[in-house]
Formats: sequence, structure tokens, C-alpha cells
Amino acid sequence: MIHLKNIERSYKSGAGQTWVLRRVALDIKEGEFLTIMGPSGAGKSSLLNVLALLDDQWLGEYWFKDDPVHPMNRRQRAELAKRNVGMVFQSYHLLDDLTVQENIDLPLSYKDMPRAQRQGLVADTLDRFNIVGKKDLFPSQLSGGQQQLVGIARAVIHKPALLLADEPTGNLHSSQAKEIMELFRELNQQGTTIVQVTHSETNAAYGTRVIELRDGWLVADTANPNLGVEVSAS
Repeated sequence: MIHLKNIERSYKSGAGQTWVLRRVALDIKEGEFLTIMGPSGAGKSSLLNVLALLDDQWLGEYWFKDDPVHPMNRRQRAELAKRNVGMVFQSYHLLDDLTVQENIDLPLSYKDMPRAQRQGLVADTLDRFNIVGKKDLFPSQLSGGQQQLVGIARAVIHKPALLLADEPTGNLHSSQAKEIMELFRELNQQGTTIVQVTHSETNAAYGTRVIELRDGWLVADTANPNLGVEVSAS
């Protein structure tokens, strides 16, 4: 589904350039449940933002379902993301001027779908996440955990081909976290490709593959046991 070749990302700093991704080469197969791990500052969220097509300041080659992303302009990348990607942000990214119900409906508004069908999907999703009573509230009226649930509901409602999640259970108590990870596993078994960033070994155990970043380099991959040996020797 995804092929990354020599992906690099840097930021200008007082000392010149600070590199957050270095020559990352990665293939993600359709139907995988991939976990990205590593210490703080390793480049995990930066890689997720590249995959989500939210960041267009990287270098290298990116192929999504055989479509080359690297030559696309910003609008073309945004359209590709709207059609294919769901994103769970660590900081929620809900729209403050929309209600819970309207935030969840947002991804469906990009699809050619009858209004009645959209309303039915939103109602089912509100019920599934046990937030029916919050549907007319605005994000500022919700707790952090409630905002996280709304963000996850919004990300999965349109059944994206690729679901990306940055610390998806960080603001949830343990029982809610388990429910969300079980939902992710169910979606993955139904065919959704999932990439999550997490520090949690428990969350990582729900996946099928783990990669590790360190100082922007891809240093370990359970699908390629020799990777760490090659990198450390170079």
C-alpha cells in the first residue's frame, strides 16, 4: 500500500539544520497493523505526519497505492488524504465551532453519500462510542478523554483505507483504552491498514509489526530482523 524511499525531514535551527527523519525506507502492506516506537524526539510523529500527507516539506519518494505522492501539489495530496486516510491526533484537532455530532460527520461530508445515510452512520457511531449524550456539545465543553473519543470516532466513521493514530489512548483510562484497541484490532481484521505511534507495549501487542526510530533513523523492524545490525554497522 505504501512505499517510502529515502524520506528525510529537517527543520532550520540556530545551528543550521536539525534532522528529524534520515533516509527512511519503509514498505507497509495493505492490511498490516504497524506500530512505530522509539524515545521522545526519535521522529515518530514526524513520520506519521508524512504518512498522513499533512507535511509537505520532506524529501524523498512516497508511493500510495501505486500513486506517486512526491510530485503531487498540496491540493492533490489533500484530496488523496480525504479519500483514504483517517487520523487520530494526540492533541485531538477537533473543530471548536462544530458540535460533537458535526465533528464526527465531517469526513462523511467529503463523500458522495445521501444525507439520511450520513445521519444514520453518525447516530450509530455516537452510540458505539457511548457519547450520544454529548452530541450537541462543543469540544470546549468536553474533558480530554471525551475529546479523544470524539477524535477517534471521527477518524474511523468513513472506514478509511489507512488509519493513523498518534498515542491514541494517551488520555483514556484503562478500560476505555482497551475498548479502543479492541476496536482498532476489529477494523484491522476487516481490512483497514493501521499505523500507530505509541510508547505502550500493551498497545503495540495489538499490532502485527513493530518498527523503531532513533534520532530520525529506522533502526529496527520486526519484519526485517537484520535491519538493526546493518544500521549499527554503518
